[in-house]
Amino acid sequence: MKINRITHLVLLSVFLLSNVQAQKLSRAEKKILRSVENNNVEAISFLKEVVNINSGTMNHQGVKQVGMVFKKAFEDINFKTNWFDMSAVDRSGHLFAETSGHKGKRLLLIGHLDTVFEADSPFQEFKMINDSIAHAPGGNDMKGGNVIILYALKALQENGLLKNAQIIAAFTGDEEATGKPLAISRKDLIEAAKRSDVALGFETSTGFNYATVARRGSSDWKVEVKGVRAHSSGIFNERIGAGAIFELSRILNGFYNEVKGEEYLTFNPGIILGGTQMNYEQALSRGDVFGKSNVVAQTALAYGGLRFISEEQKERAREKMRVIASNNLPQTSAEVTFIDSYPAMGPTEGNHKLLKLLNQVSLDLKQGEVEAYDPGRRGAADVSFVASYVDCLDGLGTMGNGAHTPQETVNLNTIEALTKRTAILIYRLIKN
Repeated sequence: MKINRITHLVLLSVFLLSNVQAQKLSRAEKKILRSVENNNVEAISFLKEVVNINSGTMNHQGVKQVGMVFKKAFEDINFKTNWFDMSAVDRSGHLFAETSGHKGKRLLLIGHLDTVFEADSPFQEFKMINDSIAHAPGGNDMKGGNVIILYALKALQENGLLKNAQIIAAFTGDEEATGKPLAISRKDLIEAAKRSDVALGFETSTGFNYATVARRGSSDWKVEVKGVRAHSSGIFNERIGAGAIFELSRILNGFYNEVKGEEYLTFNPGIILGGTQMNYEQALSRGDVFGKSNVVAQTALAYGGLRFISEEQKERAREKMRVIASNNLPQTSAEVTFIDSYPAMGPTEGNHKLLKLLNQVSLDLKQGEVEAYDPGRRGAADVSFVASYVDCLDGLGTMGNGAHTPQETVNLNTIEALTKRTAILIYRLIKN
């Protein structure tokens, strides 16, 4: 039986986790846990404070305001901070906080300050639903994850355990809509990865006993088609041909039949326009058309997304799409272009070893086993930009539901337990 690389790594993970047993916590680790417990009420209050500051990606002032709240908090635990202005790519900026040293693994902890809820969103306020669940715009994705990072580090700092350790907390300000070009907006994050050994991402958790060892990358694609404008009575003749809408329909049908099928590969046309005249505003994801039933369409456009588990899979899909788009119907032409967004984070052996370490921590805390989450069910995230430089683990943030919707919630009862898990994981990575 032929076993592909992803299946091999899944089996390796199962083997590694099946041979893990709970161990006793050290004296230092017990002190860390007490600090997390003592700070938990403060952590939840801090989360409420930053949630109630709108930081939609394009609310540049709000994103920076949240960044400045975290900046002071990191400085209070002796981290050196830097704000990287991103006005060159029409974004607010990034907050980096770090300690320097040479002990243990060099860590990069990744969060983001922005949310999908812009300043005109009706969903703006942290509000308790019951004693454990709160409606919170961006509280789950991912201000809660940022708070877990901060308060895990605070517990370590209070016990004098960050001395001579290199830890970089990198909070981007445009994760929900990355500034372009990526060479500018992700330069500082990638440079930090090059100085690190391990990256831990704190995007929303997919479940208390799951972590992310692989994420699919994402890319946008656009098909633009031109045809001959003419009276519809002449469609299909040699001079007029098929028209732009028939050609675009052929291309999309070809994508569906000939590109679909590989595991973890998906693609979706999110918008389609066609007619005699067309106006498409890509930056705003909207457009309008004019056409008549008795006029052959002169122009048509489709814009969509592509998800993939590796760069090789991405390129295979793109090449198939190019070939399909080039085999035009009579008197039409088509061009397909691609816009890179997030690279893939592959399920490497190093990532699975990090999962094993996290699983050991969870068992030692009597929180149960932690398994790898299906990468086909996760979106893209900033950790993917550093995956080719360091071992990675993601999905370590808060639990909740309804991310990216006005029903987004955060589960406050799990914050203490997840912060404990994070603090002990960081301690074990930096202590040797």
